[in-house]
Amino acid sequence: MHEEWRHLKLGDLLVDAGAIAKATLDAALEEQKISRMRLGEILLKNGWLTERQLAEALSRQLKLPLVSLSKFKPTKEVIKIIPEAVAQRLEIVPLAILESGKIAIAMSDPLNIIAVDELRMITNSEFEINVATASDVRRALMNFYKAQHSLDDAIAEVAASEDDFATSILAGGAAQDVMGVSADDAPVVRLVSNILEQAVRDKVSDIHIEVYEKISKVRFRIDGSLFEHVEFPSALHPAVVSRIKIISNMDISERRKPQDGRILVKIQDKRIDLRVSSLPAIYGEKVVMRLLDQSSSKVGLANLGLFEDDIRVMTNNINAPHGVFLMTGPTGSGKSTTLYSLLEVLNKPDVNIITVEDPVEYTVEGINQVQVNEKAGLTFTEALRAILRQDPDKIMVGEVRDYPTAELAIRAALTGHLVLSTLHTNDAPSSVMRLMDMGIPSYLISTSLVTVVAQRLLRRLCPRCKAQYQMPAAIAEAHGVAPDTIVYEPVGCDECRNTGYKGRVAVVEIMEVNENIKLLINEKASAPVIRNAAMAHGMRLLTQSAMRNVVNGVTSVEEMLALSVHQD
Repeated sequence: MHEEWRHLKLGDLLVDAGAIAKATLDAALEEQKISRMRLGEILLKNGWLTERQLAEALSRQLKLPLVSLSKFKPTKEVIKIIPEAVAQRLEIVPLAILESGKIAIAMSDPLNIIAVDELRMITNSEFEINVATASDVRRALMNFYKAQHSLDDAIAEVAASEDDFATSILAGGAAQDVMGVSADDAPVVRLVSNILEQAVRDKVSDIHIEVYEKISKVRFRIDGSLFEHVEFPSALHPAVVSRIKIISNMDISERRKPQDGRILVKIQDKRIDLRVSSLPAIYGEKVVMRLLDQSSSKVGLANLGLFEDDIRVMTNNINAPHGVFLMTGPTGSGKSTTLYSLLEVLNKPDVNIITVEDPVEYTVEGINQVQVNEKAGLTFTEALRAILRQDPDKIMVGEVRDYPTAELAIRAALTGHLVLSTLHTNDAPSSVMRLMDMGIPSYLISTSLVTVVAQRLLRRLCPRCKAQYQMPAAIAEAHGVAPDTIVYEPVGCDECRNTGYKGRVAVVEIMEVNENIKLLINEKASAPVIRNAAMAHGMRLLTQSAMRNVVNGVTSVEEMLALSVHQD
């Protein structure tokens, strides 16, 4: 089919497709005479066209499939047929060997007939061409070949010499050198390094390495959803787990008990703290690594996606001279990030801020941060007692887990300190019940509690591919929205891994403890009664905050409905 394209010109094709105007093409051609750059590069550089628009136009005009490579895994056989150097030079991604004997490939420039001809000569095969964006092609070439090479070498190493296995995985050195691997390092070392490096590039929050009867899988959690990254024979799994145990200072000989460890690495100029957990399963140990970016790049109220009125209420309340400010929600709801963002507001030269955390998730200059060490006897309670002797103005306790910590935090608030902390409850009013369940008297809670903020994270709709539609009348009526409200739904593209979502936004429920709520707490009123009183004072429920984001086109109705189910 590509023989017909030999005389096609990209500019004319894009004009015919309606992707650019004739005047834009003329301006780009004039610039090309001077810069000698390719036409597509000029259009992209000047913002006259996006990569996605270019790929869509080529796909539509040439009647070729448009593919996303973010979730695609090429076969081992096709990667071996086309050498990496050739694929990189020609900017062609091999995908699969088809039943017809043709090789499926992806290109960002299918009009590059010279590249296809050269590939045909090298492989002696015909091709089925697919279109992908240029950045997708570059990312895929790096991921596919690098991962496959390290995987093949690791499998060969383990199969060839199990006796030398312990020596080979130790060759990687100490934990701080984990990313400084080279071609001379053991294949398992390179494989683990590649997994960690790719996880940081993809902005992964958790890495899951799990073993089954015949295969092991590595899955990445991105924006709350799990994606399969790579799989390998289960015979390689003990080698990978042992390498991770070594660099995270865990006991390599203990495979029957759960273990916890830590890896601190520097990748792409970022300090990444990986919290490692191993769990014995029937076919071997499952390992989960949580990635914490210590550069605090995500910290800041402006980065959370909160509404201006929510930010104003929260900042007003943290400027209280004393009291307890609580963030509540399940694990992974962004509580710590929001607390750090609030601390950033308080972080001034004349304010002494001390935190006690397990773990320290972000390092912030100007704040004294204490790491809990249970083995050494430095618990939350002991650290908090010591902090009170350090003349603090503001105190952040990573989590209120038990009665001693809760009591000490409240006593600190009553003696003139502002204490910020987190608690695991479903909504803001339930935090009062939780503290009572811990054994804290109601009069102490009512006297010290200033504000409770419940938080969740919702997935943001991908701005590139989201589509408009009219909100269903039943849903609109149930949530007090006009029935003809236009909202957006997820579609899926290469930018968002075909999920329709990219990034997350925080939604909050802010309960300010006024005099009326203090009286209800003293009377040990139930959570629904306190909730109604807080709503009468202006508190918005989590679902109401979510609906504001739906109406503004930030998230979808499905995300809002999922939140309402979890909140109930």
